[in-house]
Amino acid sequence: MAIDHPALNILQGKKGLVVGIANENSIAAGCAHAFRRAGASLAVSYLNEKAIPWVEPVARAVDAEIFMALDVEAPRQMEAMYAEIERRWGRLDFLLHAVAFAPKDDLHGRVVDCSMDGFARAMDVSVHSFIRMARLAEPLMTEGGAMLTISYYGAEKVVDHYNVMGPVKAALQAVTRSMAAELGPKGIRVNALSPGPIATRAASGIRNFDALMDEARARAPQHHLVTIEDVGAMAACLASPYARSVTGNIAYIDAGYHVMA
Repeated sequence: MAIDHPALNILQGKKGLVVGIANENSIAAGCAHAFRRAGASLAVSYLNEKAIPWVEPVARAVDAEIFMALDVEAPRQMEAMYAEIERRWGRLDFLLHAVAFAPKDDLHGRVVDCSMDGFARAMDVSVHSFIRMARLAEPLMTEGGAMLTISYYGAEKVVDHYNVMGPVKAALQAVTRSMAAELGPKGIRVNALSPGPIATRAASGIRNFDALMDEARARAPQHHLVTIEDVGAMAACLASPYARSVTGNIAYIDAGYHVMA
């Protein structure tokens, strides 16, 4: 069933940053489209020159006012993005962090066999980059704001083949709660989106992902898989004033899968 959302311009006049679009089928792309439909102006990042042909069509579709490289492992690129946001807009109202990575050998192996370097890199790219983004965004959110990141049910329960990303996403959820507590007095809300399995490029790196989707469809109370549009609808709501009292939450968009034993 198609979703006509959001019905209201709940982000009219808001300025948002979207980091982590891989292509038009990525979760971050679904969120970017929802933000734009809700009335927001957007800054969109791409990983590197090779990513431009995949990300630029999304940036054009959402009328991105800023389109810049942002590799969270590259020195000064994050700072450059925020400097441009400050120059162009003078403020930032919300951000979406949709960045995750683990080296293939560590992702496909047991947690107990994960290398020290692989674990550290996965934590840096997937978790500490959210902290760095929040630190740079804080001074631009003078009237409050919203910060969102992407988690997964594997942060809470052991999911076959999710391996080291389980502990990494658990750390991301803990960071979400801590930053919500620290930034709350400034009116800045921090929440994590936890979608069910979606066939994205990032998910293709997980072994037996088709089986995981089949299980989710069979066991979820609604018996269907969620879409990037479903995630985008929730993201737009959480970024808006309608969620002004919602912070530190893990927002499940999984057709109810997380409630099942």
